[in-house]
Amino acid sequence: MKASELTGYSVEELQKKSQELSQELFNLKFQLHTGHLENTAKIPQLRKDIARVKTVLHTKLAR
Repeated sequence: MKASELTGYSVEELQKKSQELSQELFNLKFQLHTGHLENTAKIPQLRKDIARVKTVLHTKLAR
C-alpha cells in the first residue's frame, strides 16, 4: 500500500482502515506467539502500512 493510494480516502475511511490493520496486526502477533504464523515478514510490512495510514490521516486532520 502506498501513501499516494491513501490520499483519496476520506477521514472516516482512513480511521476504519487503521482499525482493521491494527486488528490484523494483533491477530498476526497472536499467531506468532502460538507458533502458527508461517510468513513472519508480514508483521513489519503491516506495521509500516499502519504508519502510512496514520500519517495520511494526521495530515488530513491538520488542514
